[in-house]
Formats: sequence, structure tokens, C-alpha cells
Amino acid sequence: MAATTPKTKPKPAAHGGVFEPWNDPDAKPLIQFKGVTKRFGDFVAIDNLTLDIFEREFFALLGPSGCGKTTMMRMLAGFETATEGQILLAGQDIGNVPPNKRAVNMMFQSYALFPHLSVWDNIAFGLKREGMAKDRIEDRVDEMLRLTRLTKFARRKPHQISGGQRQRVALARSLAKAPKLLLLDEPLGALDKKLRQDTQFELMDIQEKLGTTFVIVTHDQEEAMTVASRVAVMDEGRVVQVATPDVIYEAPNSVYVADFIGDVTLIRGTAHKAVAEAPEAAAPVPASEPTQTKASASAQPAPRSPQPNALGIWLHDRVLKPVLGPRTATPETKLLPPPSAPDTAPTPAAGLPPRPRGPGFEIDWAEGQPRLFYATEDMALEGKPVILALRPEKVAISKNRPETAVNALSGKVIDIAYLGNISTYHVELADGSMIKAQTANTRRIARRDITWDDEVWVSFSATGGVLLEDGA
Repeated sequence: MAATTPKTKPKPAAHGGVFEPWNDPDAKPLIQFKGVTKRFGDFVAIDNLTLDIFEREFFALLGPSGCGKTTMMRMLAGFETATEGQILLAGQDIGNVPPNKRAVNMMFQSYALFPHLSVWDNIAFGLKREGMAKDRIEDRVDEMLRLTRLTKFARRKPHQISGGQRQRVALARSLAKAPKLLLLDEPLGALDKKLRQDTQFELMDIQEKLGTTFVIVTHDQEEAMTVASRVAVMDEGRVVQVATPDVIYEAPNSVYVADFIGDVTLIRGTAHKAVAEAPEAAAPVPASEPTQTKASASAQPAPRSPQPNALGIWLHDRVLKPVLGPRTATPETKLLPPPSAPDTAPTPAAGLPPRPRGPGFEIDWAEGQPRLFYATEDMALEGKPVILALRPEKVAISKNRPETAVNALSGKVIDIAYLGNISTYHVELADGSMIKAQTANTRRIARRDITWDDEVWVSFSATGGVLLEDGA
């Protein structure tokens, strides 16, 4: 990948400081997959997987249906055994350890609560099966009820509480035995969107308070990005990328990850090394009055007659012209130096973007369209087919061409997705391709000036996208 991976600021640890054991060479993983392969007949569900998960981590397995994430979880729980390789928990090979002997608990999507038992008895069920003393059971169940805010529902049956409350009962029952590892299989899939969002933060809060390692399986990208300290994106039994949510989103290592996570526009082209050009020169003077540089002016013999300045010219033309007659050019006036820097601020020619400065690529991507500039010092993709991945929030939209934009393209608004806090504009370019731009809805609807079929400009910076090799 040509883009530089940004530094990540992980979430704070519950005890203070920064929690990032994956960057500590001395940290010991709680879970280790070592060359694990799982086959079902001729079908390879997990393909030579090596992965570390650390204690106190909230780790997400994210991918489409059939990618192998649930198989990984079932192997951790003991419901499936690896065909090849080892799975270690706290340094112990658990391949031959039965599910009920592992320090692992699993929370299913269906919750699997006993309908004839109260909330209190559902939470206590596993503790009673272990033969724990009655007073200890009472203390532990009461602690779990307080943690999940279910104390006042303790004597109700599952059908007498809401879906979100049933989810918390299942979570409390899973945590009651204080497992080293809790597995969550699509735990929030049965909840509506608003309740699911609220419950995600409850899960994070409970996990940080207890310090239990959570591994969640989900196909919901937003859920994984919200709750996880790290995300493993999976495809066809392989882990494609493991990183913190911001790195997964901002610096995907492949086109697959860029396309799978969030909304994105993919622009295919060829990368050519950009040649930085000098700043724009001042506007040319008519041929009858050739411009002379400061250097050549200074080479002329001195002294010279006083040279007219802007104030003198204005005074003559507005006040003295009726008395002295029209002003005529003299040799001295031809030797005036070019205007100072503020007067020659770069003004791009009509319809042309400012030329790139510094190292990077110019991307040749569509006939009749200007090349796009991508700033980077990594020249590994020079001459190769590439894809520029653009998130819609990195793309600005306006009715007038932005004068300072490095990359600006004209098009027409085809569709608008209004999402309350933001609006996403689908803009069709002259070559028929589509690009998405996103704006925050800081104005009332009546005051917004861009609507369907408007001719607009979309623009983005030289580092607004991520440049990836096509096919990666």
C-alpha cells in the first residue's frame, strides 16, 4: 500500500494510560492461533490462520457470511476442533479440552434463556451446576444484576422483560462464572437499531469494568468499529487485515478492506510519477511592453528618473489628466520591476487545477478528465494500475469551482441521501462515473443550495484518499 499508515490513539485502559498490548513486544497473548486450518470435507473454512488476541481486549471478527468467523469462535469454545495447527489459551493448548472444562463462556444470538426460570435463577444456573456455596451464589448473582442494571427485574420471567433486558440477562449469566474469555456470537442482532446502539456502549462499559477479554463475531461494520479495540477483517477463511478501527477505516491494506468497510468511491487508473512545477508566473504583459525581470533591471546603469508608482498613476489619471494630458510610456516605465509576491498569488487558469507541489503520483483514470494528484513519497506503485479509494466525507461539493483545490471534477447531482445529520450526494461525472460527496447538515433544509440535477464541483485534497494497487 502506498499510503502511510497513521499513528493510532487507542482507547484508554480501564486502569489509566493507553491500552495497546499488540504494540508491546513483551506482552503475552491470551489467545494464540498458530497455523490453524479447519476443513469440512473438501471445503476449507479456516486457512492457515495465525493470530494473537490479548488479555482485556475487546476483539471483533468481522466479515461477510461464510468467511469463517463463526468457525473460529466455535473452535475457541470447543464445539469444533482444528484440522491442523494449535489454539492456545493462556499458553495452554486447548485442542483436546472439552467445552465445559475451558475458562471460556459463550453468549448466543438467541440468548438461550430458560423461559420457566426467573432472571435471578437464569443467572444463577451455571453457578448452581458448579456446586458453588449458596451465599456465594447470592453475592455473585446480585453483583451481576447490579452490573447489568437488572436488579428490579430479578424475579421476572424472560417473557416479561424487553429484548434489550433479555440480552443483558444472557450477558450476566455468561459473566457470572468469571471466564477468562467471553465469546459473543452476533449478540445484538435481534435488537432494533436504537437499542443496539445503546447496548453497544453498555457492553463496552461492562467489559472495561470487569477486564474480561471479549471476542465478538459480527457482520455489522458499525458495531465492530464502535465496540472493538481491534478488528480482524476476514474473507474466505483468511484474516485480510488486523488493526484498530481507525486504521482499518483510514488506511485499509487492500481494495477488499476499503470496499467492505464503510462507504467508498473506487477510482481505477494508472499511477505516473508527478513532476513538480514552478509556481505560476505573473500574468504576461502585452508584447509591445515586454516584462523585464528584477535582475535585468538592476543591471541597468543608475541612477534613473523616478519611476511612477500606483499612487502616482492613480493621481494622474483621476486628477491631473485634464491639465497635463494623457500619460505616455517612457523608457523608465518599461523598466518597472514585476509586481511584488502578493500581487502574483497563484491564480490558476480557467478550468485548470493548481499544479502539484512535492512528491506524488498523477493518476490517469478517464479519457477527457484531468489527472488526479496523490501526494506520497512511496514510489512503489509507479506505472502500475491503481485504485484511489475515496471516503465521501473527504470529498467536498460546491456550485463553484474551488480555486485552491488540487483535485476538482465537475458533474451533476443524480441523487441525494438525507440521513438527518449528514447528506450524501451522488454526482455523475462527464465520463459517466459516479462519485460520492458528504456534507454535515448544519443548515435547515430550506437554506441548502444544492439539489437534484444541479451542476456542481466535487473536490478533495492530495491526501484525501488512499492509493492501493489494483487487484490487492
